[in-house]
Amino acid sequence: MSRFEQVTKLIQKVAATGTPVVAGAGVLAGGAYLASNALYTVDAGHMALKYNRLSGIGTDTYKEGVHFLLPWFERAITFDVRARPHTMTSLTGSKDLQMVNISLRCLCKPDQAKLANIYRSLGLDFDEKVLPSIINEVLKSVVAQYNASQLITQRELVSRMIRQRLVARAADFGILLDDVAITHLNFSPEYEKAVEAKQVAQQQAERARFLVLKAQEEKKRTIIHAEGEKESARMIGDAIKANPGFIELR
Repeated sequence: MSRFEQVTKLIQKVAATGTPVVAGAGVLAGGAYLASNALYTVDAGHMALKYNRLSGIGTDTYKEGVHFLLPWFERAITFDVRARPHTMTSLTGSKDLQMVNISLRCLCKPDQAKLANIYRSLGLDFDEKVLPSIINEVLKSVVAQYNASQLITQRELVSRMIRQRLVARAADFGILLDDVAITHLNFSPEYEKAVEAKQVAQQQAERARFLVLKAQEEKKRTIIHAEGEKESARMIGDAIKANPGFIELR
C-alpha cells in the first residue's frame, strides 16, 4: 500500500469517528447559547417590554423578576419607572414687563400603561426630550399673566396653576408628574432695588402717619384738659357767687 493510500484511509477514519463529536459539541454550544440568552432579569423599580424582529414592540409589560425570551428573535427593553427629579430655570417676563428668573423642580416617571408608545415616539430618554420644552412653555405662559408683585404675594396660586398646566401637558406624552414646586424666584437687580425703596418709603409714610395721629391725640388731650380746667374755674366762680363763705370753706 502506498503512502498516499495510507493517508487517505487515516483521513476517512478520523472523519467517520469525529462527526458525532463535532455534532455533540455543536449541540452543547447551542444549548449554552440558548440558556444564557433566553433569560433576562428586570430589576426592582423597572419594567420591560419585548421587541420582536417579526412583530415589533409588544404591548405586554414585565415587572421585576426573571423572564424568558427567544434569543435573536426577541430582545428586552427596560424602563426605569421610578420618580426622577428634574430641575429647570427659565428667564421670562411678567405682565408688567419685569424680567423674572424662575426655577422649577418636578418628579417625573413614565406612565406604565404607555411604555410602548413612549419608546416608539421618544425612546428611553423621554424626559430629557420633552420636559425642558414643556416646562419652559408653561412657565412663560403662566408668569405672563401676573405682575411681578403678584408673583411674590400669590406664589402659592402661581405654583398651583403651573402644576395643573404642566401635569396636563406632560400627560400628552405619557409622562406622570408626582410633584411640581417653585424653588427660586428672582427679579432683576433694578426691580429689587425699586421694591426695597418702595418698602422704605412705605415704612416712612407709616411712621409719619403715626406721628400725625400721635400729635392729634396730644392736641385733643390738651384741649380736653383745658376745657376741664375752664369748667372747674366756672363751677368755683358760681359757687363763690352763691355762697361767699365757700372761699373760707376751701
